[in-house]
Amino acid sequence: LPMNLRPKSRRAKRLERQARMSISSLGMQMAKIGASDFELSDPYHTALTVHWPTFVAGVFGLYFLITWLFAGLYLLEPSSVANTRTTSDYFFFSIETLATVGYGVMAPTNLYGHIISSAEIVTGMAFTAIMTGLVFVRFSRARAKIVFSDVAVIARHNGRPTLMVRIGNGRTTLLTQTTVQINALINEMSAEGGRYRRICDLHLSRANFPIFPLITTFMHVIDEDSPLAGFDLATLSESDMRLIVTVQARDPKLGAFVYDLKSYSASDLRHAMRFADAIIVHENGLVVGDLTRISDIEPDLVSHEAHGEARVEEPAQAGS
Repeated sequence: LPMNLRPKSRRAKRLERQARMSISSLGMQMAKIGASDFELSDPYHTALTVHWPTFVAGVFGLYFLITWLFAGLYLLEPSSVANTRTTSDYFFFSIETLATVGYGVMAPTNLYGHIISSAEIVTGMAFTAIMTGLVFVRFSRARAKIVFSDVAVIARHNGRPTLMVRIGNGRTTLLTQTTVQINALINEMSAEGGRYRRICDLHLSRANFPIFPLITTFMHVIDEDSPLAGFDLATLSESDMRLIVTVQARDPKLGAFVYDLKSYSASDLRHAMRFADAIIVHENGLVVGDLTRISDIEPDLVSHEAHGEARVEEPAQAGS
């Protein structure tokens, strides 16, 4: 049979299930063979990376599994627990013992019962300590709240074509020591005819800011030294170019660095357009950043008047 019609082996199906991974923040679907989401040797990583509903369901599932396991051990010798009448009594006694709470009604009556209840008490104390630590770590992880523009634009700035990406501080607190990097992933063909994806660092006119209170636009001038020189809208789309924007900033309120990233495909680029003003200055001097307008764009009249459209391949010098 042709390869695409042959039934998949059990190993192939298992590898296919393991291979699927998604990076939603980049808008990319990736596959990896030989890796799995869950590793018995590293349960800590799994507990911290799963979504909250999965984590909560796993905690309750493990709790009831332990409870039923010890309830079954008590049922192996029904006389080991006093004042029990039904099977459910052993289950509730197991819950009380696991939580190290005793009401004085049901209690171990012989050596077997004392051994099982002692083991369950130790298990319950360890389970509570581990779950408390995991919940604390999940809650205490510093998270960024960076608002990215939906599109990136190429407009003329100081007479030169410039790639611009705008971000905003989504928190009401000040961020400091902000650093931004923009990399371009471009598909290329080697001299031997092999295809590969080249990662190019796009130099920014200014990549570091001491304070980040409102909204900031980062610029990359497309000159003769730029990795984007020689590309226009059509060739960028054909190359399946993708921009990766990474942001690192320090949140003084949390006392920790936060990170975020955003991906832009070639279809997210807007030529001969610029970002509309999202900063409002009132008469009393109050400066207001409107995050709801962070993705608003308008025609770049300079580009339209000079060339009809902003071409990427035009050489230019770096500007701020």
